[in-house]
Amino acid sequence: MPGTDDSAHVPSSSQRISEWVAQQLLDRIARGELVPGERLPGERQLAEQLHVSRVSVRAALQKLKTQGFLTAVQGGGTRVVSSAGVMDGALTAMVRSTHQNLCDLVEIRMALESWAARRAAERATQEQIDTIGRILAAMTETNRDGGRAADDMDFHVAVAQASGSPVYLHLLSTIRDILGNMVEMKHTEPFMENHEALMIEHHRAIHQALARRDPDGAANAVTAHLGWILARYRTMSDQSAPGTDGATDASPSANAN
Repeated sequence: MPGTDDSAHVPSSSQRISEWVAQQLLDRIARGELVPGERLPGERQLAEQLHVSRVSVRAALQKLKTQGFLTAVQGGGTRVVSSAGVMDGALTAMVRSTHQNLCDLVEIRMALESWAARRAAERATQEQIDTIGRILAAMTETNRDGGRAADDMDFHVAVAQASGSPVYLHLLSTIRDILGNMVEMKHTEPFMENHEALMIEHHRAIHQALARRDPDGAANAVTAHLGWILARYRTMSDQSAPGTDGATDASPSANAN
């Protein structure tokens, strides 16, 4: 695994090998080398990486499953757990219940994602910035049959990864379904109303600030982007209010599934 040098360390005399293996895996999660939802290498590969027996790896994996850090994957294997499975349904229902809850979530995203963009400008590798640039290039392609929404989500996830914060990645995973709904809605009519080019410019501004290693510029670009989204939600809500001519539902459930 890139950036991992677990083989340079050995368990102390007072540690069981399986406990040491479990700690190495926890360290990888803490460093963001293993992210929520990611599938771990197989037992044999882990044993080779750590220079221990498969028996010790198996015992370590079982311990981490019991503690709630890992879960078994159907068909074999193990992945990193997040709280998304528990939270997504309830959070999605809550956000869909009122327009104000939707706006609250956008404002929370502004605070979190501007922080992440600032961190990414300071800490991202050139490879991570190049990845964000490739996603941006894909977003500019036309006639992608809904592909822009997926690229948009990938863009925000890539910025999160570039921030180098495992804590933020876990927080993001908790709201990934409702965030995906919001992103998908952004790329549907009537929300966009010929604003696709503007949305791409918003993302280009974020990428350019990251490439310049400009923390303030990156944070401001994210705030401007999500501020526009928030204003658009509020405009659509006003248009759909009783007594207006509009018939638009501004909740994520209206246009995104």
